[in-house]
Amino acid sequence: DMKGFFPLALAAASSFVDTPLKQPLILLATADEESSMNGARKLAAAGHPRARAAIIGEPTSLRPVRMHKGIMMESVRVTGRAGHSSNPDLGNSALEGIHAVMGDLISYRQQLRERYSNEFFTVAFPTLNLGCVHGGDSPNRICGQAELHFDLRMMPNGNNATVRGEIEQRIAQIARQRSLDIELRSLITEVPPFEQAADSELVQMAQRLTGHSAEAVAFATEAPFLQQLGMETIVMGPGSIDRAHQPDEYLELDQIQPCIALLQQCIRHYCV
Repeated sequence: DMKGFFPLALAAASSFVDTPLKQPLILLATADEESSMNGARKLAAAGHPRARAAIIGEPTSLRPVRMHKGIMMESVRVTGRAGHSSNPDLGNSALEGIHAVMGDLISYRQQLRERYSNEFFTVAFPTLNLGCVHGGDSPNRICGQAELHFDLRMMPNGNNATVRGEIEQRIAQIARQRSLDIELRSLITEVPPFEQAADSELVQMAQRLTGHSAEAVAFATEAPFLQQLGMETIVMGPGSIDRAHQPDEYLELDQIQPCIALLQQCIRHYCV
């Protein structure tokens, strides 16, 4: 979903080839954005490049986005004791342990909704999705091991580490109560929530140029890592996120020239 943005950014930049720039213009491409975001993480850790402002060209239909949720993907592995189902005392069911964990996460999800709601978002609360469960091998065998995968998308007024710590405490209590071994393991390196101040120069400029108020989205981007480099940051690019990650993903032709023109105006504001 970023392939359309780069040629348009290059086209916008090429129109300034013969124009002396007062400030440098950087086109930055990073590795592994769709998976680990390791490219952006490495840049943030290294402390470069330095700039005043960054525009991430993820598809937003050319509307400025100044806030998005973070994302965590976690695994809960429950290890019990397998045995013949004719006698429950012969085992300790990992599936029943997973059932208890799922019920507790659903209860915790409601607590997160009450603590961290934000009406700026279309989905105005953190989401916690129970994605898949694996466990057991036979109807007549007590399940010895089961695993649950879930994701959690945190609001900017919350903290991934705090929430993960609370989940660890909750599942540790279930483990003690049921004499089970329960392990919480991250499936990906978490992406923090993102928020750029509404009164920042970049947001104010983007709103003026596009005629749209800045918005919030539920998907995660590399914006938090560029922010760590000291840049004011927004997400603003051509195309719709509704068509991202699809077999027939495409960029509308009527987004091309407006995107180039918008980027040219941004370059003039900051660099000329």
